Amino acid sequence: MKQRKRKIYTKTGDSGQTSLIGGVRVEKSDLRLEAYGALDELNSFVGLVRDFSIEPETKKTLFVIQTKIFSIGSILAAGTADILKSLPGLVEKDVKKLEQEIDRMNEHLPVQEHFILPGGHPIVSYCHVARTICRRAERTMSRMELSEAKQLMALKYINRLSDYFFVLARFVAAELGTEENFWIPEK
Repeated sequence: MKQRKRKIYTKTGDSGQTSLIGGVRVEKSDLRLEAYGALDELNSFVGLVRDFSIEPETKKTLFVIQTKIFSIGSILAAGTADILKSLPGLVEKDVKKLEQEIDRMNEHLPVQEHFILPGGHPIVSYCHVARTICRRAERTMSRMELSEAKQLMALKYINRLSDYFFVLARFVAAELGTEENFWIPEK
């Protein structure tokens, strides 16, 4: 039996609108699209970080994070309350897992006494890029009228995730023996 291939382009967005999950049409400038667009960008950078030679436990964690980011994107793309109810959500345990990973990595790091400038090694810089994209997604989500439990838990997860990427950058730098770049203000 021959499979029919679907085209990737639909042409339905040519006028500056797109569909949310469930068919509701919105402008492409809608905050939801800004938020889940940032999450899509973040997910791409998480994949890039995962492609480097890093410890297996971190690779597994990053894969789980990618699935959570995708779930959050779908939560933001839900066009109706019924659609939102049908989608997988995050739970407090997901946030706790991030906190445990942050604590695990922090155990191996010196106390931070200065602000840290990104750089020193490509993977360290990519972790910082992921952190800043995560913060942008969080700022956009914060401007949305999030009221449902799934949405609020997603916002909490994204807040903690940016902390995770900051500590991951430091942890990877330490693993590689890369010196951290400190910002020390000129006097």
